[in-house]
Amino acid sequence: MSAILSITSLRTALEVGAIYSLVAIALFISFSILNIADLSTDGCYTLGFAVGASMTLAGHPFLALPAAMAAGACSGFVSAFLQTRLGVESILAGIIVNTGLYTVNLAVMGWSANLSIFGSESILTIAKGLSGAAWWQKWHELVVLGLILMAAALVVALFFRTRLGLSIRATGDNPDMVRSSSINPAFTITVGLCLANSLTGLAGCLIGMLNKSCDINLGTGMVTIALASLIIGEGIMGRRSVPLRILGVIMGACFYRLVIAVAINTSVVPTECFKLISALIVAVACATPQGKKVLSLQLRKLTLRKKGGA
Repeated sequence: MSAILSITSLRTALEVGAIYSLVAIALFISFSILNIADLSTDGCYTLGFAVGASMTLAGHPFLALPAAMAAGACSGFVSAFLQTRLGVESILAGIIVNTGLYTVNLAVMGWSANLSIFGSESILTIAKGLSGAAWWQKWHELVVLGLILMAAALVVALFFRTRLGLSIRATGDNPDMVRSSSINPAFTITVGLCLANSLTGLAGCLIGMLNKSCDINLGTGMVTIALASLIIGEGIMGRRSVPLRILGVIMGACFYRLVIAVAINTSVVPTECFKLISALIVAVACATPQGKKVLSLQLRKLTLRKKGGA
């Protein structure tokens, strides 16, 4: 492992993987639970960074996280409003929100395409000062990000065991049945998308704190990366209980980042091609079930031909 991946690269991959896991969980809620293709993820991810960085620069590092989550929830509310109240298709609603967020993000960032928080205290720099131990100085960021991820995953898993959470799950499975049960599907969709986008906003805030500087195109391709993580995770865990599926999503995101880290270290794939590789991973993963069916059908045909020839 050390030959193809150094300790520093491994640590960085796990840190980014923890952040990507939050976006993957968000996509799990919208895509797998609600059966809604939310394409506002890219813009919402950048919005979380813009709001979190602005709060950090204003001297409120601990308010950065809830502020980023609240901004993400607002993005989810707008997307849900377009779908449930105005009858806009989910894909088109996501595109509309994502397009609008570009200008919103620029405004939050002070009409600048780049924003840096170098020299400002964030929760990561504050955590670093809690101990002078050598291991803590190296691993404090991963520990903090891991704790935030664990807390978010636990809250989501517990939420989907509540009556409202079960109603959201039922809405994704059969909205007509939910409607006949006197549950408003517009409300459950809105709550689900607000929850999902709040996690995306949180992830954007954390990546800004980790990198200390980002630009307006930070979120480009995030929906593809999250979808790849989601599909890998579902391939690992399958269609099981929600907690296990969330665990699978986290494992998928970390595995994805480890693969990318190995590719960088070994120079197998040029850095410029990573977006293409992500797209190919998603395409292959989505096509795998149909490929299995075609392969099984061909094998059956071959077996029948052999029997007929005999």
